[in-house]
Amino acid sequence: MKAAIDRRFGTWRGLARLALAYAELLSGRLLRFRLRHPERVRRVVFVCLGNICRSAYAEQAAHAVGLNVVSVGLSTTTGAASPVSATAAAARRGAHMTAHRACDWSDYEVRSGDLLLVMEIRQAHAVRRRLGPRDDVQVGLLGMWCAPPLPHLHDPFELSDGYFDSCFARVQQAVGRLALALPNARLARLRGEGG
Repeated sequence: MKAAIDRRFGTWRGLARLALAYAELLSGRLLRFRLRHPERVRRVVFVCLGNICRSAYAEQAAHAVGLNVVSVGLSTTTGAASPVSATAAAARRGAHMTAHRACDWSDYEVRSGDLLLVMEIRQAHAVRRRLGPRDDVQVGLLGMWCAPPLPHLHDPFELSDGYFDSCFARVQQAVGRLALALPNARLARLRGEGG
């Protein structure tokens, strides 16, 4: 049982946090983090804590489907590399993260039309606080684009290869579904190459 939980949820804590996130979802407290204006999105910004695993892989997956995208960490060191476990998990999915370097929030410039997608509810609240009264950007939970929705995508850092694979599969699924909803965030459209 522990092995199955570790592979699917990372740890018992990951499972517990997902259960609590579902409770918040069912209570309606996450409505403020749903995408209200997809037509206004010009760039997708993936956010996690360190910008070396989840958001870094999401950035790679989004580039692959043609989205205008960056990623950032809420508490990291700009220039930090992804750990070998993350780059290996990405490579198993056909992505190359070895060149990725983290970007700390303090080095990120918010732009009008940004959609900031976080991995955890507490990150959504932290981002909203940092944005202050800005209403020209939106904040959401990347896992809500999974099928079924997952309002908590537990951090795989220092966890098993099996959980890295599960986490990155969920991230890739969410990014693919998200891309279909954001026609104005495609690179070709922004460059004037497409309709």
